[in-house]
Amino acid sequence: MAAVAGITLPLLSVSALALTIGFSQIGSESGWRTSETESIKAEAQRRGIDLKFSDAQQKQENQIKALRSFIAQGVDGILLAPVVETGWDQVLKEANRAKIPVVLIDRGVDSDPSLYLTKVASDFKEEGALAASWLAARTNGKCDIAELQGTVGSSAAIDRKSGFDSVISNFPNMKIIRSQSGDFTRAGGKEVMESFLKAENGGKNICAVFAHNDDMALGAILAIKEAGLKPSKDIIIVSIDAVPDIFKAMADGETNATIELNPHLGGPAFDAINASKKGESVDKWIKANGPLYLPDTAAEEYQKRK
Repeated sequence: MAAVAGITLPLLSVSALALTIGFSQIGSESGWRTSETESIKAEAQRRGIDLKFSDAQQKQENQIKALRSFIAQGVDGILLAPVVETGWDQVLKEANRAKIPVVLIDRGVDSDPSLYLTKVASDFKEEGALAASWLAARTNGKCDIAELQGTVGSSAAIDRKSGFDSVISNFPNMKIIRSQSGDFTRAGGKEVMESFLKAENGGKNICAVFAHNDDMALGAILAIKEAGLKPSKDIIIVSIDAVPDIFKAMADGETNATIELNPHLGGPAFDAINASKKGESVDKWIKANGPLYLPDTAAEEYQKRK
């Protein structure tokens, strides 16, 4: 209890206080990224959190500037969706010195774990391994694969590739014959897929596409159709995110499988900051993995998500 002008008032717990939290988002390069941003903003509004939002437009230097601005404002916590893994040590040390907990959202960093509170994200290696396992079963372990990688240097691209490779290495007749970054964008996926098709006998040498996200897969579908081929039939497609448009494409018979990347990360991230403020321990990795979806439920899922 606290006394003010002779009146005794109850002390508010940390969870009851309105928090001010900075959120540095990578950008809006994909439908999934937009869903994540909207979800976190909605969760902040629901909780009465004053959310300071910054769109980095896929540039790390913009994110570092945003974090330093949040630190100068004395926010209660920071959410960071890092565009790449490396180059965060100095600004994380600055937040640490200011006693501002930083929660990594969706992606990881190559820094001392003591410099951030926790990471709220899926296991990207597990996603890549699941995609490869499904493809191996679908093709009886025999497939020449074109890979559409995500942003170079991002933890999602690095780990999804690593997980995928770890599985196909067990199948002598499965190999990646083309691999290039489409930067997680639909336009990038289309452009890279067009180059793959030209290089591989009009696509006749390609058994399947593994896209690190759905937006690149959707771009690849356009390129495959424009080349006179049937996506999902002439070329199998497996991707990651589970955005609404990929379910429509699946229901239309133009892609084969997607693995869900949960965009609803605001709740556990805000919970972690609250727990930290109350002196409670927080796990270093709060996992949020989703299932693999196939065409049999695609139409239903599209209606739910659109």
